[in-house]
Amino acid sequence: MNLPDGQLLLAGWLGLASLAAFLLFGYDKWQAGRRGGRVAESVLWWVCAIGGWPGGLLGMGVFRHKSAKRTFQLKFAAALVIWLVLLCVAWRWGGFR
Repeated sequence: MNLPDGQLLLAGWLGLASLAAFLLFGYDKWQAGRRGGRVAESVLWWVCAIGGWPGGLLGMGVFRHKSAKRTFQLKFAAALVIWLVLLCVAWRWGGFR
């Protein structure tokens, strides 16, 4: 499967940011159980906002972390909607077909 450079770059970016988000959610949940140093919620959100939302969503489900905190969920949903709109625009007008 040959992907154009733009699609390959986007897939790589989303993959790396998602891995980082997933690992951060897991680490923060682990630290919460140990009462250790936590990852700032703003860091979790920004990693999701810059493209790690797939890993953040998976991390929330797997680790059951931040899944009950309404304010975080709203921020996460906003980041997800923005990314979905950007992906739709890129698909429609950016030649990502």
